[in-house]
Amino acid sequence: MKSDQIKKGIERMPNRALLYATGVSRSQLEKPFIGVFTSFSDLIPGHIGMRELERAIENGVHSGGGVPFLIGIPGICDGIAMGHPGMKYSLASRELIADSVETVAKANALDGIVLLTNCDKITPGMLMASARLDLPAIVVTAGPMHSGRHQGRRLDLVHDTFEAVGLYQAGKLSRCEVEALEMEACPGPGSCQGLFTANTIACLTEAMGMSLPGCATALAGMSKKRRIAFESGRQIVSLIQKKISAKKIINRNSIENAIRVDLALGGSTNTVLHLMAIAKEAGVELPLELFDRLSRSTPNITRIRPAGDHMMEDLEWAGGIPAVLYRLKKYLKDNQTTSARNLKQIIKKPDYLDDAVIRPLTDPYSQEGGIAILFGNLAPEGAVVKQSAVSEQMKFFEGLAKCFNSEEAGMKAVMEGKIKPGDVVVIRYEGPKGGPGMREMLSPTSAIAGMGLSESVALITDGRFSGGTRGPCIGHISPEAAALGPIAAIKNGDKIMIDIRKRKIELKVGASEIGKRLKSLPAFEPKIKTGYLARYSRLVSSAGKGAVLE
Repeated sequence: MKSDQIKKGIERMPNRALLYATGVSRSQLEKPFIGVFTSFSDLIPGHIGMRELERAIENGVHSGGGVPFLIGIPGICDGIAMGHPGMKYSLASRELIADSVETVAKANALDGIVLLTNCDKITPGMLMASARLDLPAIVVTAGPMHSGRHQGRRLDLVHDTFEAVGLYQAGKLSRCEVEALEMEACPGPGSCQGLFTANTIACLTEAMGMSLPGCATALAGMSKKRRIAFESGRQIVSLIQKKISAKKIINRNSIENAIRVDLALGGSTNTVLHLMAIAKEAGVELPLELFDRLSRSTPNITRIRPAGDHMMEDLEWAGGIPAVLYRLKKYLKDNQTTSARNLKQIIKKPDYLDDAVIRPLTDPYSQEGGIAILFGNLAPEGAVVKQSAVSEQMKFFEGLAKCFNSEEAGMKAVMEGKIKPGDVVVIRYEGPKGGPGMREMLSPTSAIAGMGLSESVALITDGRFSGGTRGPCIGHISPEAAALGPIAAIKNGDKIMIDIRKRKIELKVGASEIGKRLKSLPAFEPKIKTGYLARYSRLVSSAGKGAVLE
């Protein structure tokens, strides 16, 4: 065992003394040491219920014959960080989390790791660490939140709070209604109720085989989740015994399976960044174009908020990810999973499968997947859109640019009623380097939707979007403005064409004029010059490469 490095031999007498100080017994030195990395936090709704899951995992590890050690990992709630400078830290925290897991696992010679997670950047950060370490590893996601309720109507965070800001601003909601919605939209623990980033990446983690079957959609607070946590703790010991390490699971086959499931579900565009980062750690080449190639042949079979009116609880009752895998089995590649069985061995016809929530392949919502990758003179290295959340009439749009060099400036214009039908809102210098941290633009996109403009206004950015964004919102435009990408050359009044069907995004300005404008721009001046974000800005790569640290 790897942990023998800290517990075997006379020269390890001091190490053993310190282990005994933690309460480890002599008999436990013969057992595998398991790091239970937990992102419990009182600050994050998705994580406040993790204490009981920690206990379940500990009990499972003990039952399986291992020794569990709880290790804390930081986390950020994107919803709380949204719309202010705190969001600059969200994507950047992914690298901190991966580094933290690596550091503790390596320093303490752990034999295996269980990763208790839930929210947007925490899960991919832990998966990155799993691939980097190549230890036996298993992920437990803490589960989706139940829907809220108000006057007989189901509520979710994005539709009923973020978009409600625009409704209030447009005079369509009273202050009393606003207060009722903000009180009732999020009734308790769990990741926000729609197919936003946290729930999307949980689904992809299960599809990759890094979580036990049923984990992704098992709802927060339910005993099913505690049982999965217990079995995950027990199973990690089995993975150690069978020498099944993370890279035997995270490989080209499992990553392509995850992309297929993402496309079929119509999940968050943030998964493009995260899967590319996970692939890099696993040594798998994952070009941006692959997402689009698979999208062309993967039908979209669910419409969960924001794309439709179903929620994660509906997906759970409809059969969860096992049911989605069953639907997609002809598209999927066989691969090892943390259950110690291959994917094709665990795919079986569910006892119940709700066709209204998970449509059959013969009756999809769309013949194409939920994500599209656009290229053109405005995005030579690509851009990303959640096409499943764009109406058919808005899949082609031409409009005139209104440019803003920060999210705050763009949001201010939206709230002041300065955005009109036919506008293309351009928010730039919010990319990985320029932001820094590639902030999500959920506040302005939700306000636009709430004000009834999502069918007449587009938004493009070198930043990114929440999984809750809907409408013609094009993100990840690469190269970013801070790297002198063409988005930096746009001027107010320029015509911009977005053609999602043909996968094009064009600035209707000649190449020589774009070049002249870019040459006239001053050198990029970092917004933050000290601390972690300053280092991050210097080291981070393009969104087209997953925004990983070089």
